[in-house]
Amino acid sequence: MREITFVEAVREALSQEMRQNEDVFMLGEDIGVYGGAFGVSRGMIEEFGKERIRNTPISEAAISGAAVGAALTGMRPIVELQFSDFITIAMDNLVNQAAKIRYMYGGKGSVPMVLRTPAGSGTGAAAQHSQSLEAWVAHVPGLKVVQPSTASDAKGLLKAAIDDNNPVIFYEHKLLYKTSEHVPEEQYSIPLGQADVKRSGKDVSIIATGIMVHRALEAAEELEKEGVEVEVVDPRTLVPLDTETIINSVKKTGRVIIAHEAVKRGGFGGEIASTIVESEAFDFLDAPIKRFGAASVPIPYNPTLEKATVPSADDLSAAAREVVSYAKQEV
Repeated sequence: MREITFVEAVREALSQEMRQNEDVFMLGEDIGVYGGAFGVSRGMIEEFGKERIRNTPISEAAISGAAVGAALTGMRPIVELQFSDFITIAMDNLVNQAAKIRYMYGGKGSVPMVLRTPAGSGTGAAAQHSQSLEAWVAHVPGLKVVQPSTASDAKGLLKAAIDDNNPVIFYEHKLLYKTSEHVPEEQYSIPLGQADVKRSGKDVSIIATGIMVHRALEAAEELEKEGVEVEVVDPRTLVPLDTETIINSVKKTGRVIIAHEAVKRGGFGGEIASTIVESEAFDFLDAPIKRFGAASVPIPYNPTLEKATVPSADDLSAAAREVVSYAKQEV
């Protein structure tokens, strides 16, 4: 099987969908000749033309509004926002229109659109271009939220998002764009709401999203040398959330760490923790739940401070040692 990068996997999913369905088109800033802020749409205008790879003015409100309108007429628009921070400008159309229309019209209207956007820190893009705001949109009924951590997941989940008849927010972490792995060349779909166990273990579960999946796997490799077996669960989609896989993992290990890059306060990790506590998994816990997220500060430009702001693999390793030790002491 050939190996491609995360960027190439996303581009391949987009191209395959556009070849298959003429109702699918893309719109966003500099996605044409320039190929997008991170090169995802590079070369696509040559194949599909400027009518289907549509450069837009610098107005996220206009872009999202045009996408909602196009979706209502039967098209399947895919919006690219250059940075996820700019979703703040599009929130009126997303929250008050896209998320509500299907419900308000009794299912007679739908908004089958996808909003793709690069998120997260690690590139020195500073406070206004490095945020992780997925908990905002996950809070809104009517919006689906996807957060892949690998190239193969990104390709399969993006197809599912494009085929969905609801608005989907699709987060792509900037640091993952250059990562690569084996990705099937044929078109395939990964159902939304289906988590993936990236690594099996019996001692502690780490429920991680986005870039934190890779840091959890790094921590698991280190802890294996100490005889600690870590299970890493990647929800892949926040809405819908695969609670069954999460609960089964916690029941298996009895200890859980939750990690995301978004600010810890009000982050989606609190929702996952509540899901565990309110389920039968609570009776299986042998130690308190540990939850990790970024510090409650704007992301710094300084690379040392930026790195210190968000959880690291060492943080997760230390937490795993603590919860395993705690359980042993209790016994």
